Amino acid sequence: MLKIAVPNKGALSESASGMLREAGYAQRSDSKQLTKIDPDNEVEFFYLRPRDIALYVGEGTLDAGITGRDLLLDSHATANEALQLGFGRSKFRFAARPGTAEKVEDLAGKRIATSYDGVVKRYLVERGIDASVVRLDGAVETSIQLGVADVIADVVETGSTLRNAGLEVFGDVILESEGVMITRDGADPGALEVFTRRLQGVLVARAYVMMDYDIRAEKVEQAIALTPGIESPTVSPLHREGWVAVRSMVPRATAQRVMDELFALGARAILTTDIHACRL
Repeated sequence: MLKIAVPNKGALSESASGMLREAGYAQRSDSKQLTKIDPDNEVEFFYLRPRDIALYVGEGTLDAGITGRDLLLDSHATANEALQLGFGRSKFRFAARPGTAEKVEDLAGKRIATSYDGVVKRYLVERGIDASVVRLDGAVETSIQLGVADVIADVVETGSTLRNAGLEVFGDVILESEGVMITRDGADPGALEVFTRRLQGVLVARAYVMMDYDIRAEKVEQAIALTPGIESPTVSPLHREGWVAVRSMVPRATAQRVMDELFALGARAILTTDIHACRL
């Protein structure tokens, strides 16, 4: 039975469980539940602290897991990023009081407070910068006010929390993170093949819609240029002479624009429907 780690709480938890449900896996109904066996799919899920997941997977206790790229890199675990999952996106930045630093080189000799000391230390070493890193478990924004640090390194979303603390970001982005599926070195790829394919199917289903429309036969090549699909669109003759029906997968982000262009080309009965699952 495949053993998979899932975040038990935090920003990644709900999105991870939601994706697994879309992929056809049973998930817990009680947030206090620590494990969930899905006998139909021969998978056992373990609900763990997001920060611990990479360690369990890396040491071989579990076959795979869902966590954040930032947590994976911070753990130094021997686990590998296998698939980007498209949720929980964030940027990791340096921040300080105005005038403290303007670029990464200005960090030399400074005290840097962070909850991700592994990520920050690696970043500094790669750039040859000598600075001290102070590990805190949370609320790093207050560390400067309390005199614990000169600079912080933290996840930045809107930046409002930093501005409220009188801080501003500087330098390049340290790390762009998101939810990822991870596996361990030496894991049997065959055992994870179905699981990985199902998650990939969810990603495609979320990114595309199915588009159907009718168009005159002499304009079908122009229409197909707008809706090439993944491999090739399906074109079927209609009972109405000189017309065909076209079905194609279209990126969700551009679907409305494509519908406008098809209509201008003469297409009619243009419909889009959600894709709930797929295999490519």
